[in-house]
Amino acid sequence: MNRFSAPIAEQIWDMKYRLKALGGDPIDISVQDTWKRIATALAAGESDAEARESEFYDALSDFKYLPAGRITAGAGTGRNVTLFNCFVMGTVPDSMSGIFDMLKEAALTMQQGGGIGYDFSTIRPKGADVLGVAADASGPLSFMDVWDSMCRTIMSAGSRRGAMMATMCCDHPDIEDFITAKQDAARLRMFNLSVLITDDFMEAVKADGNWDLQFNGKIYQTLKAKDLWHKIIRSTYDFAEPGVIFIDRINKMNNLNYCETIAATNPCGEQPLPPYGACLLGSINLARIVSEPFEQAAKLDGDALDRLVSTAVRMMDNVVDISRFPLEEQHQEALAKRRIGLGVTGLADALLMVGLKYGSEKAATQTEAWMKQIARAAYLASVELAKEKGAFPLFDAEKYLASPTMMAMDQDVRDAIAQHGIRNALLTSVAPTGTISLYAGNVSSGIEPVFAYAYTRKVLQKDGSRTEEEVVDYAVQMWRDKFGDKELPDYFVNAQTLAPLDHVRMQAAAQKWIDSSISKTINCPEDISFDDFQNVYMEAWDSGCKGCTTYRPNDVTGSVLTVSEASDDVPEAEIGADAVYLSEPLDRPKSLEGHTYKLRWPESEHAMYVTVNDLVINGYRRPFEVFINSKNMEHFAWTLALTRMISAVFRRGGDVSFVVEELKVVFDPRGGAWMDGKYIPSILAAIGGVLERHMIATGFIQGEGMGLKEDPRAQVANLDQPRGKSCPRCGDYNLRMVEGCMTCGSCGHSKCG
Repeated sequence: MNRFSAPIAEQIWDMKYRLKALGGDPIDISVQDTWKRIATALAAGESDAEARESEFYDALSDFKYLPAGRITAGAGTGRNVTLFNCFVMGTVPDSMSGIFDMLKEAALTMQQGGGIGYDFSTIRPKGADVLGVAADASGPLSFMDVWDSMCRTIMSAGSRRGAMMATMCCDHPDIEDFITAKQDAARLRMFNLSVLITDDFMEAVKADGNWDLQFNGKIYQTLKAKDLWHKIIRSTYDFAEPGVIFIDRINKMNNLNYCETIAATNPCGEQPLPPYGACLLGSINLARIVSEPFEQAAKLDGDALDRLVSTAVRMMDNVVDISRFPLEEQHQEALAKRRIGLGVTGLADALLMVGLKYGSEKAATQTEAWMKQIARAAYLASVELAKEKGAFPLFDAEKYLASPTMMAMDQDVRDAIAQHGIRNALLTSVAPTGTISLYAGNVSSGIEPVFAYAYTRKVLQKDGSRTEEEVVDYAVQMWRDKFGDKELPDYFVNAQTLAPLDHVRMQAAAQKWIDSSISKTINCPEDISFDDFQNVYMEAWDSGCKGCTTYRPNDVTGSVLTVSEASDDVPEAEIGADAVYLSEPLDRPKSLEGHTYKLRWPESEHAMYVTVNDLVINGYRRPFEVFINSKNMEHFAWTLALTRMISAVFRRGGDVSFVVEELKVVFDPRGGAWMDGKYIPSILAAIGGVLERHMIATGFIQGEGMGLKEDPRAQVANLDQPRGKSCPRCGDYNLRMVEGCMTCGSCGHSKCG
């Protein structure tokens, strides 16, 4: 199927992956051109480049192998971007100069489009002595605030915001503050947070023992391990953070435990990495290689899977050599170990096609078997590459083969590695695939269950009318094409009906043959008891998972997805989401209500006058346009540009409160000014403050730094009162928690990239 199966797939391609000239004219005329561009770029260094290009193109065609978004968007473009998805930065020194050196490295990395992870356990706790200056330390959270502010100002490559993961070890003296930090709605919004859980801590929890909080050998506090565990789980129950990473298990199972120590992961958690570690990602689309789907003889084509995995490993290994890197340290780390993260998408759809119920024992057994086959094929392909091009530089056969992961591998694979070496130190990972899954025809994402069998996107047109587009899961659409209106079998389950422990069972089954980790969200019902919620985490620990991320919709976190009322002619299993997407800006009414604010910047000869006009919808006001006027002609060009840009954003609808936050963090290198007892870093920040006060006064947002007012009628006209927040990019009420990140099902926006 060398074409798009749904309009949404083509829209994703056009918006995120299609190569265009600077003026916006398309260079990739078709998706085949995109595949050709990628195949050519990745085959260029091969001795038999023409044959390899054909092989690579075949793997990409029909969306069988899906390189991660950065490869799809960047390979063969000549642009100065990294093709690696994620990085863990260097170890943060416990010194002021070292900390800010790390901040600079983070900014440079995010500027090229990389998501980053940091372990903040290395910074001394709040209140500790700072030798030589007779002062107390401000603690790691204060520096995390600095990182958060920096991240807001960096626009990642491909128009993406930077994403960050912060970890802290469970024995750090500031761990309790870390656990609750994001309960402040305005704090650390650019971070995902995870607690590093050690084996000793879990043993203390189970034994109801004491637990010391310490730094550099000094004990600051002793408490019950179970009390700290409850605090972590309670925060996650109420606020969806922090996540949990079983760090000792990760290091113990690591193929490279003889030459690296891991203390952090990338933003979505599927890549535990050492300092300056980097990983590129890609996914085998299992839904594309099932033969005779929904028939008695349905099965995954094992030969096709082996061939596809072998080709994908070669393609990904070549990316290591052609990618650019923000920092030389990252480049050298990647060359020394050549780790890749080959995973899957479409698992749930593939299970449906072979008649298995996601979450069942049989489905878990089948998943484990498929993952083992992928791991085996990947390792053997990497051995073949080692024969041809050499093993990764830090390969030590005796130490490498002694890791628990390698000890579990088939003997013939171990023998091949011992004899020839291996090209890539680690090979498998399951990454978030929300956007590329939509691009591939809305196949199920990663190893997640089908989220919704179908939902309706309602597109608000410029003339005020609305058109509807049904977005259908790939397997469901295949069932419809094959059997028409025949009722879906009872083994069709989705995320709304799946029990949390069934999620854990599937994650644990996949993890057995994934040498890195897995990004997965365990969706829990809103009414799950706290005890049952805790059991999810304990089961994840007991069953061998390397981490655990849950999501429970509630008044704080919002609903995951809006579900519409079922109509008479739609089967109950196909109830979908009712979403709004503002595809074109609204026309300006003849008259608008607004306010004008006088803004005088200190030492400026003339005041500025900021006018904000509002659209009034059913008695609710939302900002529609902005004008800035001043006699000071020095500012004329940029204020005119600013007002046009802000007004264009406002007219697109959705939650536009982010404009305020973006303006407020802009700083002037010449220095800011004090206004009304507050330090304002720039004129732009002052304008942001004016817009914020206006939005608060009109009821559009709740308060300073607090974001959109909860009443959904303040969003866009003619809504059917959807629940939850709208997508900050497209305004659609189709946000869902996918693999640890809030992701828009309509445009694919995700802060994790």
